[in-house]
Amino acid sequence: MKFFLLHVCTLLSVALVGSHALTPEVYWKSVLPNSPMPKSIKDLLYTEWNDEKSTAVGVGKGGVSVHTGKPGKRTDVGVGKGGVGVHTGKPGKGTDVGVGKGGVGVHTGKPGKRTDVGVGKGGVEVHTRHKGKPVYVGVHKGPDPFVYLYAASEDQLKDNPNVTMFFQENDLHQGKEMKLHFTKNDQKATFLPRKIADSIPFSSNKLPQIYDEFSVKPDSMEAEIMKQTLNECESTGIEGEEKYCATSLESMVDFSTTKLGKNVKAISTEVSAKESTPLQKYNIEVPKKLAANKAVVCHKQNYAYVVFYCHKTVSTQAYAVSMVGADGTKVNAVAVCHTDTAKWNPKHLAFQVLKVKPGTVPICHFLPEDHVVWVPY
Repeated sequence: MKFFLLHVCTLLSVALVGSHALTPEVYWKSVLPNSPMPKSIKDLLYTEWNDEKSTAVGVGKGGVSVHTGKPGKRTDVGVGKGGVGVHTGKPGKGTDVGVGKGGVGVHTGKPGKRTDVGVGKGGVEVHTRHKGKPVYVGVHKGPDPFVYLYAASEDQLKDNPNVTMFFQENDLHQGKEMKLHFTKNDQKATFLPRKIADSIPFSSNKLPQIYDEFSVKPDSMEAEIMKQTLNECESTGIEGEEKYCATSLESMVDFSTTKLGKNVKAISTEVSAKESTPLQKYNIEVPKKLAANKAVVCHKQNYAYVVFYCHKTVSTQAYAVSMVGADGTKVNAVAVCHTDTAKWNPKHLAFQVLKVKPGTVPICHFLPEDHVVWVPY
């Protein structure tokens, strides 16, 4: 399954050179100077923001010349009276950017396999060719198990019942064994800066335009996944839940700090293995209850670029749980326990797996590596 991903690397380069805009990472540090960024978030940042590469700048009468990176993997920026010219990457596989009085023009990739981005006074226009670079997404049909408004699908009920997706809070104790499967998400999408994300439609009413932007066929599986994500983002949350779909890292930071204050930290599950681990038994070593009984939980969605479904409830308890697998894999997991499930759909997957009724017992689940929990400190 693949999305044709929007290429924004050169647009980012131009924006940073031309406007001194903050990168998402810099924005994080400015708002949360005492809160380290989890690895799960760092992995979703555009790599050029983190790579330490040499940059040479020459300033003369004719303008400014900038050269960044290694030969063949570099970005060349020339600024003169006529505007700005940018070239990134190898010949034939690079990105050309022209900035003049009329705005910005961006061309990426080979002819016929490229993405064109035009930035002018009117905003941003993006055109992606149908042979763009694919991004593979591992996803199953059916409702998101972390959206508690929905009933379980037949496919979810047929999944291996021995896999512990949901469990009870009294299972979180030293020596408890659980059969778990930590997988790596191979989706290569990255965060878009807020300015760019906000310029792209994100509404089910704009689906034809969105499909066109990303060269997605309306009757394809990719289109169905994008439609499902938009529908979940637009649906009414359960009573007492405050929800928001963050289309940029900056907007996720703003939502979380608005709901919890700026003295917050973000945590996520971390697995020592670099590849997906097998389905196996894990032994809980140390479960640690985090102080607050409220949190914002953000679940990464399947979309053409990074989108998080975030929701805040006051009846949530988060745990940091260290465990070790049968093969020696060490995991620092994040578990979230919902102490009030009375408003959940009675046919939600959790109730059917645990054989309990809504509102009777706290229901917990571990978070995948690319999900995030925000808690006050």
